[in-house]
Amino acid sequence: MTSHFKFAILAPALLLGGCISFGSEPPESLLTLTPANSAPAGTGGSSEAGTALALVEFETPSALDVTRVPVQVSDTELAYLKDAVWVEKPARLFRRLVAETIRTRSNRVVIDGDDPGALATNRLGGTLRQFGYDARSGSVVVVFDAVRPGEGSGVETRRFESVVPGVGADVRSVGPALNQAANDVAGQIADWLS
Repeated sequence: MTSHFKFAILAPALLLGGCISFGSEPPESLLTLTPANSAPAGTGGSSEAGTALALVEFETPSALDVTRVPVQVSDTELAYLKDAVWVEKPARLFRRLVAETIRTRSNRVVIDGDDPGALATNRLGGTLRQFGYDARSGSVVVVFDAVRPGEGSGVETRRFESVVPGVGADVRSVGPALNQAANDVAGQIADWLS
C-alpha cells in the first residue's frame, strides 16, 4: 500500500476528529446537600401504615428544574451562577435532605424515593418555590410550600422559608449557604410534622 493511499484513507478521519465534541469541560466541582444530622448505619425501624410517612416528588418552577443555581437579578430578570452546578436537580436533593431530617428527629419510618410506597397513608409533598441566590440582597433564599393530609378529608399547607444574608456571589459562598438554609427549612418541616 502506498503512503499516498494510506494518507487518503486517514485524512477524513483526522479532519473529522477536529469537528467532534464530546461536550463542554466538566465543572471543577458539583454542589450537593448534606444533612446536619444523619441516622447512623444499622438503624432502621418498622411502623404501621398509619404512622409511616412517604415523601412524594416535590414540584418546582421551571427555573429550578435544572442543575444550575438561579440568581434573582431583578423582579423580572433571572440568571444562573457561574460554575455552580448541582450533582442532580435541587428538588430531589432537598427531598432526600427533608427525609433524613425527619428520620433523625422522630421515630417515624420515612419512605423516600420515586416510588414512595403504597403502605404509607401519611404523605408529604409540596413545591420548592425558591432555591437560589438573590443578587439584590446578597443572600440565599429557600422557600418550600408543604402539603400534607389534614383531619378527615382535609389538606394542610404551610410555607417554610430560610434566608442566609451576607453571601458573596460565587459558588464557594453560595453552596454552603444554600446547604445551611436547606437544613433550616428541613428542620422547620420536621418540627411541623412532629
